[in-house]
Amino acid sequence: MMADVYAGAENIISSLGFNIAENIANILAVNTGIVLDKSGKYSPIPLPLSVIDHHRLDELFAQNLSGEEKSVRYTMLEKMFIISIKDALRQSHIKISSSDTLIIIASTKGNIDLLQLELQNKFGRERIYLHELGRMIAAYFNNPNTPLIVSNACISGVLGIVYGERLIKSGKYKHVIVTGGDLMSEFIVSGFQSFQSLSMNPCKPFDINRDGLNLGEGCGTLILSSDPAVLAEKNPVKILGGAGSNDANHISGPSRTGEGLYLAIEQALRSSDVHAAELDTISAHGTATDYNDEMESRALSRAGLEKVPVNSYKGYFGHTLGAAGVIEAAISLQSMKRNMLFRTAGYEEHGVSQNINVISKTEEKEINTCLKTASGFGGSNAALVFQK
Repeated sequence: MMADVYAGAENIISSLGFNIAENIANILAVNTGIVLDKSGKYSPIPLPLSVIDHHRLDELFAQNLSGEEKSVRYTMLEKMFIISIKDALRQSHIKISSSDTLIIIASTKGNIDLLQLELQNKFGRERIYLHELGRMIAAYFNNPNTPLIVSNACISGVLGIVYGERLIKSGKYKHVIVTGGDLMSEFIVSGFQSFQSLSMNPCKPFDINRDGLNLGEGCGTLILSSDPAVLAEKNPVKILGGAGSNDANHISGPSRTGEGLYLAIEQALRSSDVHAAELDTISAHGTATDYNDEMESRALSRAGLEKVPVNSYKGYFGHTLGAAGVIEAAISLQSMKRNMLFRTAGYEEHGVSQNINVISKTEEKEINTCLKTASGFGGSNAALVFQK
């Protein structure tokens, strides 16, 4: 018999805060971390971006270092991962140095800031490789296992959780720490500018006036375990199952029919033994681009989920790429624990063809089962199901 898998001890580092409490407080106040950046660091023109407080990050990291650790140089992203994982560990009773514990790292670009020659000279060229990032994180925590790196466009975070759940169910590990993170950089911004997919205003997921996405940076961490007691929560949430798919539609454009996402949703529900009518809420990808939001509405409608309350968190954090799935899953757990539906920031007037039930205001509701979805470049899609 396969073990049940529980999820909890969540952390989020974002433009809205460095722990779960700060982030949820800002979501409840409908505060967005997306602000007009005029620094010129990421774009030659002012652009709405969601950037974390780097000064606070450095201060927190310095406070966490022991004497021996101070001799090692860590990149900005490595600091984010370490602080996020440490906060999650404080909320649990697991031993990260145990061979029973695996670290899964989800990221699209890793230490992308090392493209800058100055930083490359400081840290070495090798550190730009994702496996080197994983090695540094594992070494910091004295974890004996080789980290699993998941880099599959913007579904990386959700897929990392799906893999973690499967590895625990298979009996290979008792605990899995899933952490996802990505940085803001000129490289990332210019890439999305080349697609003409960035908005010059705070994004508006599923809204008729949506005109593009906002980029963000951040890090999120969840701890998965076969033992609910180690999560130090009275009623930890279970991960019932998940799935990934690929519609192979285009290198960047999503399928117009939503075929791939529909398949991922159907497979996730089937593996979880959950029917569409049992879902209480959906955390969608919701990038606020024309094609993504329309595709998602078609997939959700086809799966019989039009009446289920659905939201996007991109209006709070922007699109944090490989971190998005973990950050949004962490908020989904909070939504379930608090029995609250969080509104979709930026959504005002319905703007997709299908009559999906976009959450327009925060309200209380009993939430027992939640679907989390993600879609990304290359036609990639993923979905997973949480249940109390």
